Amino acid sequence: MALKLEDFMQWPEIEALEYGECTDPSAVLGPRMADKSHVLVTAFEKEADSVKVQVTDTKKEYKMQKMDDNGYYAVLIPAKKIPSYRLIVKKGKKEKEVVDAYGIEPQIDGLDMSQFNNGVHDTIYEKLGAHIMTIDGVEGTYFAVWAPCARAVSVVGDFNGWDGQAHLMRKLEDAGIYELFIPGVKKGDLYKYEILGSTGQRVMKADPFANYAEMRPDTASIVWDLTDYKWQDKDWMTARKKWNPKKEPMLIYEVHLGSFKKPEGGEEEPKKLFYNYREIAPMLCDYCKKMGYTHVELMPVMEHPFDGSWGYQVTGYYAPTSRYGTPTDFMYFMDYMHRNGIGVILDWVPAHFPKDEHGLARFDGTCLFEHLDPRQGEHPHWGTLIYNYGRPQVSNFLIANALFWLEKFHADGLRMDAVASMLYLDYGKNDGEWIANMYGGKENLEAIEFLQKLNNKIHARKDGSISIAEESTAWPKVTGSVSDDGLGFDLKWNMGWMNDYLEYIRTDPLFRKGRHGMLTFSMVYQYSEEFVLVFSHDEVVHMKGSMYTKMPGERDAKFAGLRLSYGYMAAHPGKKLLFMGQEFGQEREWSEERELDWNLLKSVDGETSDHEKLRQYVSLLNSFYLAHPAMYADDSKISGFEWISTLDADNSVIAFVRKCKEETLLVLCNFTPVAHEKFRVGVPFAGKYKEIFNSDAEECGGSGFVNPRAKQSKRVKWDGRPNSIEVKLAPLSVQIFNCTKTPQSSGKRKNERKK
Repeated sequence: MALKLEDFMQWPEIEALEYGECTDPSAVLGPRMADKSHVLVTAFEKEADSVKVQVTDTKKEYKMQKMDDNGYYAVLIPAKKIPSYRLIVKKGKKEKEVVDAYGIEPQIDGLDMSQFNNGVHDTIYEKLGAHIMTIDGVEGTYFAVWAPCARAVSVVGDFNGWDGQAHLMRKLEDAGIYELFIPGVKKGDLYKYEILGSTGQRVMKADPFANYAEMRPDTASIVWDLTDYKWQDKDWMTARKKWNPKKEPMLIYEVHLGSFKKPEGGEEEPKKLFYNYREIAPMLCDYCKKMGYTHVELMPVMEHPFDGSWGYQVTGYYAPTSRYGTPTDFMYFMDYMHRNGIGVILDWVPAHFPKDEHGLARFDGTCLFEHLDPRQGEHPHWGTLIYNYGRPQVSNFLIANALFWLEKFHADGLRMDAVASMLYLDYGKNDGEWIANMYGGKENLEAIEFLQKLNNKIHARKDGSISIAEESTAWPKVTGSVSDDGLGFDLKWNMGWMNDYLEYIRTDPLFRKGRHGMLTFSMVYQYSEEFVLVFSHDEVVHMKGSMYTKMPGERDAKFAGLRLSYGYMAAHPGKKLLFMGQEFGQEREWSEERELDWNLLKSVDGETSDHEKLRQYVSLLNSFYLAHPAMYADDSKISGFEWISTLDADNSVIAFVRKCKEETLLVLCNFTPVAHEKFRVGVPFAGKYKEIFNSDAEECGGSGFVNPRAKQSKRVKWDGRPNSIEVKLAPLSVQIFNCTKTPQSSGKRKNERKK
């Protein structure tokens, strides 16, 4: 009995296809065996005048029959297996050869789907998203997106006239992934996913795994290739494997790329609002080398729609923002910094995401990435959504993303934003706005597990990359090992120290003695975590004033206060971070809309400006820090720090020792504008004490109230010590002395041995 095409027509599915509502287009498109000796080939070419199938091996052509007025074509080919073929599509007088997208097998296999479903596919970004590839000699792009509750998904773009009927995607039911290889789609093509949600509403979504996106306000994703950049930072990456964050010095310069520097006329000329990654790399690198910084920390460079969010409301987690160029340009930036000895830490935001329509919110018509219950899924004060960390695929999306920046862009570390908001279910919420965990507590157990799992994955790389937590509470063991119930971070921002110190230094010096404990309290908990001391961007915006304006007094006192503050931070245990512009005392609050006030560094009437003197001071301070292991080598050890004086509140003076195997340094900090000609302080041992750093030295921009000669200790009890020295104590200053023990005589040593 002869086969009839009509017998193979699944008209309900075909109609759904033509309306863009078909969940499984492979059921009615592409090739399949009709019987043992015939292959049915179907196609949807609504603008074609005719369509033929050309078998690749034999070059035989079979004319397809138009089955309806909408452009559904079909033909039966005599064959015992599905052959390789092309479609010959004729429109008017033009005829072109087309590769049938539905004739190409899925590139995601059962193992991929199983690992993704279980949340353990660390390279899922190699499967989902848009990937340029050649399949069976055919060049094109493979698209895949997770949208399990969608009724249908199409790839739309400038390659198909943004027609949702042109490229309906096939659904892999086992994982809820829609996929399709589209021949001819190339690097630079724009695309989105047209999603028919579970409620029947259509929405255009950017690709969550896209590597590149349009410049805001446009929101389309862009096909890109991350494999064609030739990295040249092998020496850096090799050396980094031996890097120990507990023992190495870290001077971090926190940077917002868009406002570090702007092109001339950039504020008026919309065509050139920002420098390209390739342009900003040498500018930033040269400045960091000049200043002595070891690392830069970039405020989020992941794609985001609103400049005023500074990157903390991300829509494109796998895409460097197009504000500054292409992903390849950003690779160049990272490579350039590494080749010049500067590490790069990226701010990363796993705590929340915005509600922008093209983003992750209600992605497939349901709360896919976020919690359904707003008490779990929303930050009421931020207007953002909270990830459902308990959903394996969501956890996988984020963990793979963190590893993606380390792997593909060679990031040296990730600083995770707003970790406290992840850990506490009631963070920023009132009673009735949150749901307790299974034990009735406020700890987010799923977020805790997520962070532990992520940090284990980062450390398993053993490539020297690190993780840093911005955690603003006293949550225990943030930097503790996961095996000991810690979160597993390498470092934690010391928000307590920052808040206490800024509150203290804003106080008029006359009244600081009443807040003396704010200077010393940080050492009570110093060894509970591995800390980074920070003066971050959050402290110089939103009417908080710049670091300069936080300093009380007249202009000279303000600059002295800044020198003191930065010197005290350098001497205090912990890594260091300073936000850009504060190193030269920018007077205005920072704004993302304008570049830093570099004009302040210019000479005034032939004289070096106060701001340039402060910049030089910070450079000198950084050099001093790097040159003296006592300032950093034993930050993590109790033996690396010793108090000398904590009780002199009347003079607002503290004294302490920084030490390691190589050296011992005595640090004096005077937090009043009062100079002391003869100030006695206890010392750790008998010996000589030579001043090697003084923030009031003329070369530092100060008045020159220094100690030019070494001081020999005397057997005068002071500060509970048997020995002491008398020094000139400069106003609002940090003074550091190198300590050299007095050698004991051989006779004295013999007597001591006898005793």
